[in-house]
Amino acid sequence: MTMDLRLEVVVVPVRHVDRAVAFYRDQLGFHLDVDYGPNERFRVVQLTPAGSSCSIQLGVGLTTMPPGSVEGLTLVVDDLDLACRRLTAAGVPVEPVRHKKSVDWQGDFADGLDPDRRDYASFAGLRDPDGNRWTLQERGFAGRL
Repeated sequence: MTMDLRLEVVVVPVRHVDRAVAFYRDQLGFHLDVDYGPNERFRVVQLTPAGSSCSIQLGVGLTTMPPGSVEGLTLVVDDLDLACRRLTAAGVPVEPVRHKKSVDWQGDFADGLDPDRRDYASFAGLRDPDGNRWTLQERGFAGRL
């Protein structure tokens, strides 16, 4: 039996909701979908990266996870070099680009972009103001040539 299972929302725990909204909306370019807070014990803010069908939610009363505890979220881009330059220009500290060195991807990395611009081979990291860790990953660059 098969069925569609679509990931639509990931909760990202933050300390200061407004500061996080500014980061995701103004620096990363996420679209602000919802900002609803009927009282001071509950607020949900939903933002969606451009081109994505999965959103993130920030807020008050959404999770018991400590702020900054999320790791492993990945944003896929066509051109990692361009994405890193644009994010840096927007004031986002982006970690140095690295790539999987071997063709069998055994966990060894080298500095810079993958020389062949293979899908899923080049990465850069960034953190939001609370320390939640994101990875930028390149996919689709070769199709642009």
